[in-house]
Amino acid sequence: MLKQRVITAAWLAPLVLIGLFGLQGAGFALFTALMVLLGAWEWTNLAGVAQPVKRAALVAVCAMLMLLLWLADMALATWPLWLAAAGWLLNFIWVTRYPSLGSQWQTTPRRLLMGLWVLLPCWVGFNILRDAGAVWLLFVLLLVWSADIGAYFAGRRWGHRKLAPSVSPGKTWEGVFGGMVATALLALGFAFGLSMGLADGIALVVITLLVTLISVLGDLLESMLKRYRDVKDSSQLLPGHGGVLDRMDSLTAAIPLFALLFLQVLSL
Repeated sequence: MLKQRVITAAWLAPLVLIGLFGLQGAGFALFTALMVLLGAWEWTNLAGVAQPVKRAALVAVCAMLMLLLWLADMALATWPLWLAAAGWLLNFIWVTRYPSLGSQWQTTPRRLLMGLWVLLPCWVGFNILRDAGAVWLLFVLLLVWSADIGAYFAGRRWGHRKLAPSVSPGKTWEGVFGGMVATALLALGFAFGLSMGLADGIALVVITLLVTLISVLGDLLESMLKRYRDVKDSSQLLPGHGGVLDRMDSLTAAIPLFALLFLQVLSL
């Protein structure tokens, strides 16, 4: 298993980095669309759609929505980011009240609808941040990775209080706080490196802490769906690593919400 993980990471990491930072405009939009559509394919299974033809048709619908957004000038189409904000508020309620509120989201049509406000705004957020400058896309990626690393080490060292035991028993509040410390330091480093003023620097730290919490919710949402669907991974598309959603679950929450806050508060 470890050997397979290393082999997959060896070709996947360079491919993703080249796609995210070597492409711009339509090329970048197409690359990120492919990532999100692979996630959409996995989401259809998590939603309870088993037939490949129906799953492909649903992915095609998602692709058409992306094309329409692109043709409508996506830089102006910020409504999906607001959709994400409202949708993740619902996701927060469902994750924190799992399984008592399961009847509100467990039907297949509702899980498919949930996928729209999780996946489509993520793609829009990717493109808005790339247009704003590769540095901000890099920042969000580092934010999610720093949160994961900080949570892992803090959780192993001090973790006692369970965060969401019915959804993901391994996660602790101490891990969350460790992730927030790591991302706050990251934000301070970026603010200093970009010579941001005091007000913008403080705003970046506050936004970072909020998005860190949201990224944890992204992880928990997928864990909840997999637990309900009784599957270990979202798919086996990435040998040794599970599926695409397993690798970008936190990003589906962090990317659109950071993009929205960036536009509303920073817009540097």
